[in-house]
Amino acid sequence: MFAKRNYGFWMTFKWSKMPFIYGGLYAAIIYLAHLLIYTNFNIDISLPWSPVGVVGIAVAFYLGFKNNASYDRSWEARKIWGGIVNNSRSFGAALLAFINGQNEDEIRKKLLYRHIAWLTALRVQLRLSREWEHVEDRIKVIFAERCPEYDKDLALQLEPYLDKTEIDGCIGKSNVATQIMALQALEFQKLRDLGYFDDFRHMEFHKLICSFYDDQGRSERIKNFPFPRQYASAALWLSIIFAALTPLGLLDVLKDFSHNQKWIIIPISSLTIWIFFLMEKIGDYSENPFEGTYNDIPINSISRAIEIDLREMISDNYIPGPVPNIDGYIM
Repeated sequence: MFAKRNYGFWMTFKWSKMPFIYGGLYAAIIYLAHLLIYTNFNIDISLPWSPVGVVGIAVAFYLGFKNNASYDRSWEARKIWGGIVNNSRSFGAALLAFINGQNEDEIRKKLLYRHIAWLTALRVQLRLSREWEHVEDRIKVIFAERCPEYDKDLALQLEPYLDKTEIDGCIGKSNVATQIMALQALEFQKLRDLGYFDDFRHMEFHKLICSFYDDQGRSERIKNFPFPRQYASAALWLSIIFAALTPLGLLDVLKDFSHNQKWIIIPISSLTIWIFFLMEKIGDYSENPFEGTYNDIPINSISRAIEIDLREMISDNYIPGPVPNIDGYIM
């Protein structure tokens, strides 16, 4: 996630410059073709601007619809992780208030660390690549797919929080985060059987576990179900059609200009095409908020903030600092 006040214009242009360049080259070809054909054959290849403008309006409305839907996916992801923050704090407070008995501090720490392990596994899983995501733009330190290196790296990240037997029992499973939370549920049952808390408090803990599973499931729904491809594809092809018609329509708008002055369709076409493709690209990069690019929901930072809060609740040692910004980006 970009955390500064605004993207700079040149940052934005560099990210989306190719439609501007291709649009300019295409408009130059149309201009030269018009100049040659009209000069040699007295044939005007321009199109009336009115239908081209109608197409442009329709494409703009469609891009607006797509961008709204894409933004909803990103905002829903942020709300889900906001819920994880709130529920995690409630979980930490419940550990402090409900668990009483022999070795209570050690038990609280073990349960809290297992919760941090669940957060770690979940955020790593959510950053695995999918076919429809922008794999080529992923940050290199994030693994792109399930592989032995991925399992080894995840095991290393879980080592500070789980026993080796628990790690060995979870690593390699299709959903490590699910297995970790299942271990948490079993641990609460054992503690209930040992009399550390009563049935009512046991049910409160189970409700929190259910809420974590709900948050995980909602995150996985966004991750594993892409923005419908028919909508995404139509936005791209409609933008290309409008881009193809734009220079031809501008020839009609500038029909009163001399042929040597109509070169102005080149920069105007480039700018118009760039604006439409910029809108399409913004929506395209908002569809997948967990794909491991710079426009992601900052789940690393959110997870670290939760870890800091929970470990401070139990006055733990060696509490890590927040995830730093890198050139204005938070991951």
